[in-house]
Amino acid sequence: MISKSQTFDTTAYDAVVVGAGPNGLSAAITLAQAGLSVIVLEAKDTAGGGVRSQELTLPGFTHDVCSAIYPLSLASPFLRTLPLEQHGLEWIHPVAPVAHPLDDGTAVLLENSLEATAEGLGEDGENYHKLLAPFVRDWQDLIEDILGPLPLPPKHPLLLARFTPLALASAQGLARRWFRQAPARAVFAGNAAHSILPLETPGTAAAGILMSVLAHTVGWPMVAGGAQNLTNALLSYFQSLGGEVVTGFQVDSLDQLPETKTLLLDITPEQLIRIAGDRLPNSYRRKLERFRYGPGVFKIDYALNSPVPWRASDCAKAATVHLGGTLDDICASERNMWQGEHTNKPFVLFVQQSTFDSNRAPRDKHTAWAYCHVPSGSSIDMTSQIEDQIERFAPGFRELVLARHTHNTRQMQAYNANYIQGDIIGGVQDLRQMYFRPTISRNPYATPLKNVYLCSASTPPGGGVHGMCGFHAAQVALSDRNKQKIWNLDRLGAQSLQI
Repeated sequence: MISKSQTFDTTAYDAVVVGAGPNGLSAAITLAQAGLSVIVLEAKDTAGGGVRSQELTLPGFTHDVCSAIYPLSLASPFLRTLPLEQHGLEWIHPVAPVAHPLDDGTAVLLENSLEATAEGLGEDGENYHKLLAPFVRDWQDLIEDILGPLPLPPKHPLLLARFTPLALASAQGLARRWFRQAPARAVFAGNAAHSILPLETPGTAAAGILMSVLAHTVGWPMVAGGAQNLTNALLSYFQSLGGEVVTGFQVDSLDQLPETKTLLLDITPEQLIRIAGDRLPNSYRRKLERFRYGPGVFKIDYALNSPVPWRASDCAKAATVHLGGTLDDICASERNMWQGEHTNKPFVLFVQQSTFDSNRAPRDKHTAWAYCHVPSGSSIDMTSQIEDQIERFAPGFRELVLARHTHNTRQMQAYNANYIQGDIIGGVQDLRQMYFRPTISRNPYATPLKNVYLCSASTPPGGGVHGMCGFHAAQVALSDRNKQKIWNLDRLGAQSLQI
Protein backbone atom coordinates (compact mmCIF):
# COMPACT_ATOMS: atom_id res chain seq x y z
CA MET A 1 0.00 0.00 0.00
CA ILE A 2 1.33 3.47 -0.82
CA SER A 3 0.37 6.71 0.83
CA LYS A 4 -1.12 9.89 -0.53
CA SER A 5 2.18 11.71 -0.17
CA GLN A 6 3.86 9.50 -2.75
CA THR A 7 3.44 10.32 -6.43
CA PHE A 8 1.76 7.97 -8.86
CA ASP A 9 0.59 8.07 -12.46
CA THR A 10 -2.82 6.55 -13.13
CA THR A 11 -2.06 6.44 -16.86
CA ALA A 12 0.44 3.69 -16.07
CA TYR A 13 -2.40 1.30 -15.18
CA ASP A 14 -4.93 -0.56 -17.31
CA ALA A 15 -7.72 0.16 -14.83
CA VAL A 16 -8.50 2.52 -11.98
CA VAL A 17 -10.94 1.68 -9.18
CA VAL A 18 -12.26 4.43 -6.90
CA GLY A 19 -13.24 3.16 -3.46
CA ALA A 20 -11.65 0.35 -1.42
CA GLY A 21 -14.80 -1.11 0.10
CA PRO A 22 -15.65 -4.78 -0.48
CA ASN A 23 -17.18 -4.07 -3.89
CA GLY A 24 -14.32 -1.89 -5.04
CA LEU A 25 -11.77 -4.46 -3.94
CA SER A 26 -13.76 -7.28 -5.56
CA ALA A 27 -13.81 -5.35 -8.82
CA ALA A 28 -10.08 -4.68 -8.57
CA ILE A 29 -9.31 -8.33 -7.85
CA THR A 30 -11.43 -9.48 -10.79
CA LEU A 31 -9.59 -7.13 -13.14
CA ALA A 32 -6.19 -8.13 -11.74
CA GLN A 33 -7.04 -11.82 -12.11
CA ALA A 34 -7.62 -11.09 -15.81
CA GLY A 35 -4.06 -9.80 -16.10
CA LEU A 36 -4.75 -6.06 -15.96
CA SER A 37 -2.60 -3.64 -14.00
CA VAL A 38 -4.94 -2.03 -11.46
CA ILE A 39 -4.72 0.80 -8.96
CA VAL A 40 -7.34 1.48 -6.26
CA LEU A 41 -7.86 5.02 -4.93
CA GLU A 42 -9.39 5.31 -1.45
CA ALA A 43 -10.41 8.61 0.16
CA LYS A 44 -9.94 7.43 3.74
CA ASP A 45 -6.60 6.69 5.34
CA THR A 46 -7.70 3.08 5.89
CA ALA A 47 -9.23 0.83 3.25
CA GLY A 48 -12.40 -1.14 3.90
CA GLY A 49 -15.49 1.02 3.44
CA GLY A 50 -18.15 -0.72 5.53
CA VAL A 51 -15.69 -3.43 6.67
CA ARG A 52 -13.41 -1.76 9.18
CA SER A 53 -12.44 -1.99 12.86
CA GLN A 54 -11.21 0.59 15.35
CA GLU A 55 -10.72 1.19 19.08
CA LEU A 56 -13.81 3.39 19.34
CA THR A 57 -14.35 3.32 23.11
CA LEU A 58 -11.34 2.42 25.27
CA PRO A 59 -7.80 1.15 24.55
CA GLY A 60 -7.77 -2.59 23.89
CA PHE A 61 -11.42 -2.80 22.79
CA THR A 62 -11.72 -3.58 19.06
CA HIS A 63 -15.05 -2.58 17.53
CA ASP A 64 -16.48 -3.24 14.07
CA VAL A 65 -17.31 0.26 12.90
CA CYS A 66 -19.95 -0.72 10.34
CA SER A 67 -20.74 -4.35 9.45
CA ALA A 68 -19.97 -7.17 11.88
CA ILE A 69 -21.53 -10.49 10.79
CA TYR A 70 -20.89 -12.02 7.37
CA PRO A 71 -23.18 -14.80 6.11
CA LEU A 72 -23.27 -13.29 2.62
CA SER A 73 -19.47 -13.20 2.47
CA LEU A 74 -19.24 -16.96 3.01
CA ALA A 75 -22.10 -17.57 0.58
CA SER A 76 -20.82 -15.20 -2.13
CA PRO A 77 -20.16 -17.04 -5.42
CA PHE A 78 -17.14 -14.76 -5.90
CA LEU A 79 -15.63 -14.31 -2.45
CA ARG A 80 -15.76 -18.00 -1.64
CA THR A 81 -13.46 -18.68 -4.62
CA LEU A 82 -10.69 -16.48 -3.22
CA PRO A 83 -7.83 -17.91 -1.11
CA LEU A 84 -8.41 -15.40 1.68
CA GLU A 85 -7.50 -17.84 4.44
CA GLN A 86 -4.01 -17.91 2.94
CA HIS A 87 -3.92 -14.15 3.47
CA GLY A 88 -4.77 -14.18 7.16
CA LEU A 89 -8.57 -14.41 7.21
CA GLU A 90 -10.04 -16.56 9.97
CA TRP A 91 -13.77 -17.07 10.48
CA ILE A 92 -15.34 -17.60 13.90
CA HIS A 93 -18.66 -19.41 14.06
CA PRO A 94 -20.72 -18.97 17.23
CA VAL A 95 -22.55 -21.97 18.67
CA ALA A 96 -25.75 -20.73 17.00
CA PRO A 97 -26.20 -18.12 14.26
CA VAL A 98 -29.07 -16.13 15.82
CA ALA A 99 -30.99 -15.83 19.07
CA HIS A 100 -34.33 -14.06 19.42
CA PRO A 101 -35.44 -13.49 23.02
CA LEU A 102 -39.09 -13.12 24.01
CA ASP A 103 -40.76 -11.39 26.94
CA ASP A 104 -41.53 -14.64 28.74
CA GLY A 105 -37.82 -15.20 29.43
CA THR A 106 -37.32 -17.76 26.65
CA ALA A 107 -35.51 -17.35 23.34
CA VAL A 108 -35.84 -18.81 19.87
CA LEU A 109 -32.52 -20.23 18.76
CA LEU A 110 -31.79 -20.33 15.05
CA GLU A 111 -29.29 -23.18 14.93
CA ASN A 112 -27.02 -24.37 12.15
CA SER A 113 -29.17 -27.48 11.83
CA LEU A 114 -32.51 -26.92 10.12
CA GLU A 115 -33.88 -30.00 11.87
CA ALA A 116 -32.78 -28.85 15.33
CA THR A 117 -34.28 -25.42 14.76
CA ALA A 118 -37.57 -26.90 13.58
CA GLU A 119 -37.68 -29.17 16.61
CA GLY A 120 -37.36 -26.15 18.88
CA LEU A 121 -40.34 -24.43 17.24
CA GLY A 122 -42.93 -26.92 18.49
CA GLU A 123 -46.05 -27.20 16.36
CA ASP A 124 -44.63 -24.69 13.85
CA GLY A 125 -41.54 -26.82 13.32
CA GLU A 126 -43.00 -28.91 10.52
CA ASN A 127 -44.01 -25.86 8.49
CA TYR A 128 -40.68 -24.16 9.17
CA HIS A 129 -38.88 -27.20 7.81
CA LYS A 130 -41.22 -27.46 4.84
CA LEU A 131 -40.72 -23.79 3.96
CA LEU A 132 -36.92 -23.83 4.03
CA ALA A 133 -35.80 -27.39 3.23
CA PRO A 134 -35.81 -27.04 -0.60
CA PHE A 135 -33.68 -23.90 -0.42
CA VAL A 136 -31.33 -25.23 2.24
CA ARG A 137 -30.73 -28.33 0.11
CA ASP A 138 -29.91 -26.31 -3.04
CA TRP A 139 -28.60 -23.16 -1.39
CA GLN A 140 -25.65 -22.63 -3.70
CA ASP A 141 -27.91 -22.67 -6.75
CA LEU A 142 -30.32 -20.27 -5.06
CA ILE A 143 -27.56 -17.84 -4.08
CA GLU A 144 -26.07 -17.98 -7.56
CA ASP A 145 -29.34 -16.70 -9.03
CA ILE A 146 -30.19 -14.23 -6.25
CA LEU A 147 -26.74 -12.65 -6.43
CA GLY A 148 -26.48 -12.99 -10.20
CA PRO A 149 -26.37 -10.11 -12.70
CA LEU A 150 -29.11 -8.78 -14.91
CA PRO A 151 -30.33 -9.19 -17.61
CA LEU A 152 -29.09 -12.77 -17.74
CA PRO A 153 -31.81 -15.41 -17.23
CA PRO A 154 -31.59 -17.54 -14.06
CA LYS A 155 -29.33 -20.58 -14.21
CA HIS A 156 -31.73 -22.59 -12.03
CA PRO A 157 -35.21 -21.59 -13.22
CA LEU A 158 -37.12 -24.38 -11.47
CA LEU A 159 -35.64 -23.53 -8.06
CA LEU A 160 -36.20 -19.82 -8.61
CA ALA A 161 -39.78 -20.51 -9.71
CA ARG A 162 -40.34 -22.18 -6.34
CA PHE A 163 -38.67 -19.35 -4.45
CA THR A 164 -40.25 -16.39 -6.23
CA PRO A 165 -43.92 -16.70 -5.15
CA LEU A 166 -42.81 -16.98 -1.52
CA ALA A 167 -40.26 -14.19 -1.85
CA LEU A 168 -42.75 -11.77 -3.36
CA ALA A 169 -44.97 -11.98 -0.29
CA SER A 170 -44.72 -9.60 2.62
CA ALA A 171 -42.83 -10.93 5.64
CA GLN A 172 -45.81 -10.18 7.84
CA GLY A 173 -48.20 -12.06 5.55
CA LEU A 174 -45.95 -15.08 5.09
CA ALA A 175 -45.24 -15.36 8.82
CA ARG A 176 -48.93 -15.32 9.68
CA ARG A 177 -49.81 -17.72 6.88
CA TRP A 178 -47.13 -20.33 7.64
CA PHE A 179 -46.82 -20.12 11.43
CA ARG A 180 -49.37 -20.21 14.23
CA GLN A 181 -47.31 -19.38 17.29
CA ALA A 182 -45.37 -16.29 18.37
CA PRO A 183 -41.81 -17.74 18.46
CA ALA A 184 -41.66 -18.82 14.79
CA ARG A 185 -43.32 -15.61 13.65
CA ALA A 186 -40.92 -13.51 15.70
CA VAL A 187 -37.70 -15.13 14.52
CA PHE A 188 -38.82 -14.90 10.88
CA ALA A 189 -39.70 -11.22 11.36
CA GLY A 190 -36.27 -10.53 12.85
CA ASN A 191 -34.55 -12.02 9.82
CA ALA A 192 -36.85 -10.19 7.42
CA ALA A 193 -36.16 -6.86 9.13
CA HIS A 194 -32.67 -6.93 7.62
CA SER A 195 -34.42 -5.66 4.48
CA ILE A 196 -34.87 -2.27 6.22
CA LEU A 197 -38.43 -2.09 4.87
CA PRO A 198 -41.85 -2.16 6.52
CA LEU A 199 -42.64 -5.85 6.91
CA GLU A 200 -46.01 -5.34 5.26
CA THR A 201 -44.14 -4.52 2.04
CA PRO A 202 -44.32 -7.11 -0.78
CA GLY A 203 -40.95 -8.78 -1.24
CA THR A 204 -39.77 -8.58 2.37
CA ALA A 205 -40.37 -12.30 2.81
CA ALA A 206 -37.34 -12.81 0.55
CA ALA A 207 -35.01 -11.44 3.23
CA GLY A 208 -36.62 -13.60 5.91
CA ILE A 209 -36.15 -16.74 3.83
CA LEU A 210 -32.64 -15.89 2.64
CA MET A 211 -31.26 -15.00 6.06
CA SER A 212 -32.77 -18.18 7.52
CA VAL A 213 -31.30 -20.32 4.73
CA LEU A 214 -27.86 -18.80 5.33
CA ALA A 215 -28.11 -19.63 9.03
CA HIS A 216 -28.69 -23.31 8.17
CA THR A 217 -25.95 -23.51 5.54
CA VAL A 218 -22.92 -21.20 5.83
CA GLY A 219 -23.86 -19.77 9.25
CA TRP A 220 -23.57 -16.19 10.49
CA PRO A 221 -19.84 -15.88 11.26
CA MET A 222 -17.63 -13.03 12.41
CA VAL A 223 -14.04 -12.26 11.48
CA ALA A 224 -11.42 -13.21 14.04
CA GLY A 225 -9.78 -10.10 15.46
CA GLY A 226 -12.22 -7.68 13.81
CA ALA A 227 -13.87 -6.94 10.49
CA GLN A 228 -10.78 -5.07 9.31
CA ASN A 229 -9.06 -8.44 8.88
CA LEU A 230 -11.48 -9.33 6.06
CA THR A 231 -10.47 -6.13 4.28
CA ASN A 232 -6.80 -6.84 5.01
CA ALA A 233 -7.09 -10.30 3.46
CA LEU A 234 -8.71 -8.85 0.31
CA LEU A 235 -5.95 -6.23 0.12
CA SER A 236 -3.22 -8.82 0.60
CA TYR A 237 -4.60 -11.06 -2.14
CA PHE A 238 -5.08 -8.09 -4.49
CA GLN A 239 -1.51 -6.97 -3.92
CA SER A 240 -0.26 -10.52 -4.51
CA LEU A 241 -1.76 -10.15 -7.99
CA GLY A 242 0.28 -7.00 -8.56
CA GLY A 243 -2.44 -4.52 -7.60
CA GLU A 244 -1.70 -1.23 -5.87
CA VAL A 245 -3.73 0.86 -3.42
CA VAL A 246 -3.48 4.55 -2.61
CA THR A 247 -5.22 5.71 0.56
CA GLY A 248 -6.02 9.28 1.55
CA PHE A 249 -6.78 10.20 -2.08
CA GLN A 250 -10.12 11.98 -2.45
CA VAL A 251 -11.61 11.95 -5.95
CA ASP A 252 -13.71 15.09 -6.27
CA SER A 253 -13.93 15.17 -10.05
CA LEU A 254 -13.46 12.79 -12.94
CA ASP A 255 -11.08 15.40 -14.33
CA GLN A 256 -8.54 14.09 -11.83
CA LEU A 257 -8.47 10.76 -13.71
CA PRO A 258 -7.55 9.81 -17.29
CA GLU A 259 -10.54 9.55 -19.62
CA THR A 260 -9.25 6.61 -21.64
CA LYS A 261 -8.68 4.18 -18.78
CA THR A 262 -11.17 1.60 -17.56
CA LEU A 263 -12.65 3.29 -14.50
CA LEU A 264 -14.83 1.58 -11.89
CA LEU A 265 -16.52 3.65 -9.19
CA ASP A 266 -17.57 2.15 -5.85
CA ILE A 267 -19.84 5.13 -5.15
CA THR A 268 -23.55 5.98 -5.09
CA PRO A 269 -25.57 7.79 -7.78
CA GLU A 270 -25.50 10.99 -5.72
CA GLN A 271 -21.71 10.93 -5.69
CA LEU A 272 -21.53 10.14 -9.41
CA ILE A 273 -23.64 13.20 -10.19
CA ARG A 274 -21.30 15.33 -8.11
CA ILE A 275 -17.96 14.14 -9.47
CA ALA A 276 -19.04 13.68 -13.11
CA GLY A 277 -20.59 17.13 -13.34
CA ASP A 278 -21.54 18.26 -16.83
CA ARG A 279 -20.09 15.13 -18.40
CA LEU A 280 -23.31 13.24 -17.66
CA PRO A 281 -26.11 13.50 -20.22
CA ASN A 282 -29.13 15.27 -18.75
CA SER A 283 -31.39 12.25 -19.33
CA TYR A 284 -29.11 9.93 -17.34
CA ARG A 285 -28.62 12.55 -14.63
CA ARG A 286 -32.41 12.81 -14.18
CA LYS A 287 -32.64 9.03 -13.81
CA LEU A 288 -29.93 9.06 -11.16
CA GLU A 289 -31.71 11.88 -9.34
CA ARG A 290 -34.80 9.67 -9.07
CA PHE A 291 -32.83 6.93 -7.30
CA ARG A 292 -34.29 6.43 -3.83
CA TYR A 293 -32.23 6.15 -0.67
CA GLY A 294 -33.67 4.40 2.36
CA PRO A 295 -33.76 5.02 6.10
CA GLY A 296 -30.61 5.25 8.14
CA VAL A 297 -29.22 3.66 11.28
CA PHE A 298 -28.22 4.79 14.75
CA LYS A 299 -25.34 2.69 16.06
CA ILE A 300 -23.71 2.17 19.45
CA ASP A 301 -20.46 0.37 20.28
CA TYR A 302 -19.96 -0.73 23.89
CA ALA A 303 -17.07 -1.57 26.15
CA LEU A 304 -18.49 -3.83 28.87
CA ASN A 305 -17.27 -4.96 32.26
CA SER A 306 -18.68 -8.49 31.86
CA PRO A 307 -20.85 -10.59 29.52
CA VAL A 308 -24.42 -9.49 28.75
CA PRO A 309 -26.78 -10.81 31.50
CA TRP A 310 -29.45 -12.37 29.29
CA ARG A 311 -32.59 -13.66 30.98
CA ALA A 312 -32.73 -16.40 28.36
CA SER A 313 -29.44 -18.28 28.64
CA ASP A 314 -29.68 -19.44 25.01
CA CYS A 315 -28.83 -15.88 23.93
CA ALA A 316 -25.26 -16.48 25.07
CA LYS A 317 -24.92 -19.14 22.35
CA ALA A 318 -25.32 -16.67 19.47
CA ALA A 319 -23.17 -13.75 18.38
CA THR A 320 -26.22 -12.10 16.78
CA VAL A 321 -29.26 -11.37 18.92
CA HIS A 322 -32.42 -9.81 17.48
CA LEU A 323 -34.10 -7.57 20.05
CA GLY A 324 -37.62 -6.72 19.02
CA GLY A 325 -40.11 -9.02 20.67
CA THR A 326 -43.03 -10.29 18.62
CA LEU A 327 -43.91 -10.08 14.95
CA ASP A 328 -46.32 -7.23 15.71
CA ASP A 329 -43.65 -5.38 17.72
CA ILE A 330 -41.12 -5.58 14.89
CA CYS A 331 -43.69 -4.62 12.25
CA ALA A 332 -44.63 -1.53 14.27
CA SER A 333 -40.98 -0.52 14.71
CA GLU A 334 -40.09 -0.78 11.02
CA ARG A 335 -43.36 0.85 9.89
CA ASN A 336 -42.87 3.83 12.21
CA MET A 337 -39.31 4.31 11.04
CA TRP A 338 -40.44 4.50 7.40
CA GLN A 339 -43.10 7.04 8.35
CA GLY A 340 -40.44 9.32 9.76
CA GLU A 341 -41.07 8.47 13.42
CA HIS A 342 -38.58 7.51 16.13
CA THR A 343 -40.15 4.62 17.97
CA ASN A 344 -39.65 4.00 21.67
CA LYS A 345 -39.32 0.26 21.00
CA PRO A 346 -37.00 -0.07 18.01
CA PHE A 347 -35.97 -3.36 16.48
CA VAL A 348 -32.33 -3.67 17.59
CA LEU A 349 -29.65 -5.75 15.92
CA PHE A 350 -27.20 -6.70 18.65
CA VAL A 351 -23.85 -8.46 18.31
CA GLN A 352 -21.62 -9.75 21.13
CA GLN A 353 -18.31 -10.47 19.40
CA SER A 354 -16.07 -10.91 22.42
CA THR A 355 -18.19 -13.80 23.71
CA PHE A 356 -16.59 -15.86 20.93
CA ASP A 357 -13.45 -13.85 20.14
CA SER A 358 -11.31 -13.06 23.18
CA ASN A 359 -9.05 -10.84 21.09
CA ARG A 360 -11.74 -8.15 20.91
CA ALA A 361 -11.31 -6.92 24.50
CA PRO A 362 -8.94 -7.04 27.49
CA ARG A 363 -9.14 -10.10 29.71
CA ASP A 364 -12.55 -10.58 31.37
CA LYS A 365 -13.93 -7.53 29.52
CA HIS A 366 -16.29 -7.51 26.54
CA THR A 367 -17.50 -5.62 23.49
CA ALA A 368 -21.00 -5.22 22.07
CA TRP A 369 -22.37 -3.69 18.86
CA ALA A 370 -25.95 -2.50 18.39
CA TYR A 371 -27.99 -0.46 15.95
CA CYS A 372 -31.57 0.34 15.06
CA HIS A 373 -33.23 1.75 11.95
CA VAL A 374 -34.17 5.44 11.98
CA PRO A 375 -35.57 7.94 9.48
CA SER A 376 -33.17 9.12 6.78
CA GLY A 377 -30.85 11.86 7.99
CA SER A 378 -31.97 11.59 11.61
CA SER A 379 -29.82 13.32 14.23
CA ILE A 380 -31.86 11.97 17.15
CA ASP A 381 -29.86 10.15 19.84
CA MET A 382 -31.46 6.70 20.19
CA THR A 383 -29.18 5.50 23.00
CA SER A 384 -31.92 5.43 25.61
CA GLN A 385 -34.40 3.59 23.37
CA ILE A 386 -31.81 0.99 22.30
CA GLU A 387 -30.71 0.37 25.87
CA ASP A 388 -34.31 0.07 27.03
CA GLN A 389 -34.71 -2.74 24.51
CA ILE A 390 -31.51 -4.43 25.69
CA GLU A 391 -32.62 -4.12 29.33
CA ARG A 392 -35.97 -5.62 28.34
CA PHE A 393 -34.21 -8.92 27.68
CA ALA A 394 -31.01 -8.45 29.73
CA PRO A 395 -31.82 -6.62 32.99
CA GLY A 396 -28.77 -4.92 34.47
CA PHE A 397 -27.04 -4.31 31.14
CA ARG A 398 -26.53 -0.58 31.73
CA GLU A 399 -24.58 -1.27 34.91
CA LEU A 400 -21.96 -3.13 32.86
CA VAL A 401 -21.20 -0.29 30.43
CA LEU A 402 -17.66 1.04 30.80
CA ALA A 403 -17.88 3.27 27.72
CA ARG A 404 -20.03 3.76 24.63
CA HIS A 405 -19.49 5.32 21.22
CA THR A 406 -22.40 6.40 19.02
CA HIS A 407 -22.92 7.14 15.33
CA ASN A 408 -26.05 8.91 14.09
CA THR A 409 -26.98 8.88 10.40
CA ARG A 410 -24.94 11.97 9.55
CA GLN A 411 -21.88 10.64 11.34
CA MET A 412 -22.27 7.34 9.50
CA GLN A 413 -22.18 9.20 6.18
CA ALA A 414 -19.16 11.23 7.30
CA TYR A 415 -17.39 7.96 8.10
CA ASN A 416 -18.45 6.21 4.90
CA ALA A 417 -19.52 8.51 2.06
CA ASN A 418 -21.59 5.71 0.47
CA TYR A 419 -23.97 5.73 3.47
CA ILE A 420 -26.17 8.54 2.18
CA GLN A 421 -28.08 10.01 5.17
CA GLY A 422 -27.23 6.82 7.05
CA ASP A 423 -28.49 4.37 4.40
CA ILE A 424 -26.14 1.37 4.79
CA ILE A 425 -27.35 -0.69 1.80
CA GLY A 426 -26.81 1.74 -1.08
CA GLY A 427 -30.46 2.59 -1.69
CA VAL A 428 -33.93 1.16 -1.08
CA GLN A 429 -34.18 -2.53 -1.99
CA ASP A 430 -37.89 -2.98 -2.62
CA LEU A 431 -39.39 -4.71 -5.66
CA ARG A 432 -39.06 -1.55 -7.74
CA GLN A 433 -35.39 -1.02 -6.96
CA MET A 434 -34.09 -4.49 -6.05
CA TYR A 435 -32.40 -5.18 -9.36
CA PHE A 436 -33.21 -2.08 -11.38
CA ARG A 437 -30.59 0.01 -9.63
CA PRO A 438 -29.48 2.69 -10.12
CA THR A 439 -31.66 2.95 -13.24
CA ILE A 440 -33.84 0.67 -15.35
CA SER A 441 -31.22 -0.61 -17.75
CA ARG A 442 -30.08 -3.75 -19.52
CA ASN A 443 -26.61 -2.96 -18.23
CA PRO A 444 -26.88 -1.24 -14.83
CA TYR A 445 -23.12 -1.16 -14.29
CA ALA A 446 -22.27 0.87 -17.40
CA THR A 447 -22.71 4.63 -17.54
CA PRO A 448 -23.07 6.85 -20.63
CA LEU A 449 -19.44 7.82 -20.12
CA LYS A 450 -17.03 5.69 -22.11
CA ASN A 451 -15.21 3.09 -19.99
CA VAL A 452 -16.77 4.37 -16.75
CA TYR A 453 -18.73 1.90 -14.61
CA LEU A 454 -20.53 1.83 -11.26
CA CYS A 455 -19.64 -1.08 -8.98
CA SER A 456 -21.20 -0.12 -5.64
CA ALA A 457 -24.16 -1.53 -3.68
CA SER A 458 -26.29 0.88 -5.70
CA THR A 459 -26.03 -1.68 -8.52
CA PRO A 460 -27.37 -5.27 -8.57
CA PRO A 461 -27.56 -7.33 -6.43
CA GLY A 462 -27.45 -4.53 -3.86
CA GLY A 463 -26.43 -4.30 -0.22
CA GLY A 464 -24.43 -6.82 1.77
CA VAL A 465 -20.77 -7.78 2.03
CA HIS A 466 -20.64 -10.20 -0.90
CA GLY A 467 -18.56 -8.33 -3.48
CA MET A 468 -20.89 -9.34 -6.31
CA CYS A 469 -21.61 -5.76 -7.42
CA GLY A 470 -17.91 -5.25 -7.96
CA PHE A 471 -17.44 -8.63 -9.61
CA HIS A 472 -20.30 -8.14 -12.08
CA ALA A 473 -19.22 -4.60 -12.95
CA ALA A 474 -15.67 -5.79 -13.59
CA GLN A 475 -16.95 -8.58 -15.82
CA VAL A 476 -18.84 -6.00 -17.89
CA ALA A 477 -15.73 -3.81 -18.11
CA LEU A 478 -13.60 -6.77 -19.21
CA SER A 479 -16.17 -7.72 -21.84
CA ASP A 480 -16.16 -4.18 -23.20
CA ARG A 481 -12.36 -4.13 -23.31
CA ASN A 482 -12.35 -7.36 -25.30
CA LYS A 483 -14.88 -5.94 -27.75
CA GLN A 484 -12.70 -2.86 -28.22
CA LYS A 485 -9.68 -5.07 -28.91
CA ILE A 486 -11.63 -7.02 -31.52
CA TRP A 487 -12.80 -3.77 -33.12
CA ASN A 488 -9.25 -2.40 -33.19
CA LEU A 489 -7.98 -5.59 -34.80
CA ASP A 490 -10.74 -5.41 -37.42
CA ARG A 491 -9.82 -1.81 -38.18
CA LEU A 492 -6.15 -2.69 -38.51
CA GLY A 493 -7.09 -5.49 -40.89
CA ALA A 494 -9.13 -3.14 -43.02
CA GLN A 495 -6.26 -0.65 -43.17
CA SER A 496 -3.81 -3.35 -44.21
CA LEU A 497 -6.08 -4.38 -47.06
CA GLN A 498 -6.19 -0.80 -48.30
CA ILE A 499 -2.41 -0.74 -48.41
